[in-house]
Amino acid sequence: MKILVVCQYYYPEPFRISDICESLVKKGHAVTVLTGLPNYPEGLVLDGYRHGKKRNEVLNGVKVIRCFEIGRGKSKLKLFLNYFSYTVSATLKALFMKEEFDVVLVNQLSPVMMGIPATVYKKRHQKKILFYCLDLWPDSLAAGGVKEDSIIYKMFYKISKWIYNSADMILVTSSMFEDYFKNTLKIDAVNIKHLSQYAEDIFTQNEKDNVVVSKDKSEKLNFVFAGNIGDMQSVETIVKAANELYERTDIVFHIVGDGSKTEECKKLANRLGLKNIMFYGRRPVNDMPKFYELADAMLITLKNNKTLSYTLPGKVQSYMAAGKPIIGAINGETRRVIEEAACGFSCEAEDYKGLASLIEKFVDNNFALQMSINSKKYYVEKFNKPNFINKLEAELEALCR
Repeated sequence: MKILVVCQYYYPEPFRISDICESLVKKGHAVTVLTGLPNYPEGLVLDGYRHGKKRNEVLNGVKVIRCFEIGRGKSKLKLFLNYFSYTVSATLKALFMKEEFDVVLVNQLSPVMMGIPATVYKKRHQKKILFYCLDLWPDSLAAGGVKEDSIIYKMFYKISKWIYNSADMILVTSSMFEDYFKNTLKIDAVNIKHLSQYAEDIFTQNEKDNVVVSKDKSEKLNFVFAGNIGDMQSVETIVKAANELYERTDIVFHIVGDGSKTEECKKLANRLGLKNIMFYGRRPVNDMPKFYELADAMLITLKNNKTLSYTLPGKVQSYMAAGKPIIGAINGETRRVIEEAACGFSCEAEDYKGLASLIEKFVDNNFALQMSINSKKYYVEKFNKPNFINKLEAELEALCR
């Protein structure tokens, strides 16, 4: 197949779509990506991509076409301009794109408007679109503070419904997404199926499967959060939990990542005088296995928000692939998965005292080994990469027919 992939984000930005595209290339397909200029999560376009540089390149067999966009910055205005600039430039590129593709794949994160260039290409060339939905719109706006009775929300409700209805197939990362499409957006004419994310090979290559072993009481236990540090991730919940446990010299917190809330979290830790938490900033994906190896358990947090509770963050699959217990202050789908897998503990989102209590429970009762085994087992059964790629490939081929 000749596949056109539309996604605002691509390597060197830390998103799984890069691995998906390269995996499809390895299976013999020709993949072209219509994407933006790398600026996530820092908010500034990387030096090597400014002033018209690297607008067309081939990365590991994937043809990458980069469209103009304004860096997302740190303000809501810059974020809006970021979303709008990519949508306009990519739509114009799609409108005048001469190359014929067999099918279009939209890897839909925020914003949903990244589906517009795909829709334009579809209408001009009479091709079909598969949406892989990772963020729900317009509810992602509500999670960001936009009121549901506002003009902006109502406008994006109509835009989102139009974009989703333009798809020929929608794959969703969380089983709870299906209810949202059917009951809230009233999407009835599009076939919707569930396809969970997977973890990149780098998290599964350790021969010992990274299984956690029980430690002597004199050893420190390490709890690692890895990923974006933004408003939605509520990493301040971890900082406050660290404060609750400041007298436990055997417990250490490690925050690996960057984002709009990084400095705020650092300032909070400094104001509280915490010595049991360390910030490492954003690290390349190749560095992540060493942080996973360090961890006795991984941490996951999200804001206490109805929309966010529908999601299953991609880090869950990475944590499980590495055979790590998971402790979270999180609601909804992620809590369901942790409980079903019996691979950790969870409390209500933003409940830092509850999170601290669960961490103490984990440390004091030697749950590490069994939860580690359960985590890896659940990943292999539910989230493994070959099954994902095969299912995605089959759905794309079905649309081509």
